[in-house]
Amino acid sequence: MFKVGEKVVYPAHGVGVIDSIEDKVVSGTERQFYMLRILDSDMTIMIPTENVDSVGLRRVIGKDMVNKVYKILRDKKVEIDQQTWNRRYREYTEKIKTGSVLEIAKVLRDLFVLKGDKELSFGERKMLDTARNLLVKELSIARSHPEEKIMEELTDIFAN
Repeated sequence: MFKVGEKVVYPAHGVGVIDSIEDKVVSGTERQFYMLRILDSDMTIMIPTENVDSVGLRRVIGKDMVNKVYKILRDKKVEIDQQTWNRRYREYTEKIKTGSVLEIAKVLRDLFVLKGDKELSFGERKMLDTARNLLVKELSIARSHPEEKIMEELTDIFAN
């Protein structure tokens, strides 16, 4: 169970705050919902408390995972698939949908490495921004640092 006021991560949408836990009647059945407000938008999502695992709602990562994320980002010796951009895009979309911070870090790293080799498609550029935004928001909260500082760190990592 999550508590009101707790920050959590909703896959593909990012970090949100549980504003309340409410009982609502849906299709004649009373169910309990988390009312989740996504921080980067005006979006509020109702998540049935019994569906938390199936939708992938999770706590913000801890310090141990932060180190793993940075390790993934620094490892630039990756084999980029030479498949078509739309197939890569689908693969990256699936990784982001998992909500796993490690998968999102891999997408960001892979796109930055690819960007060094060739021009990214419009979809890949949007995907790069999405992955970066999701990662920056969560790392900022996990490390209690402003987002600007996290952005600077990422810029430094990918500049080398």
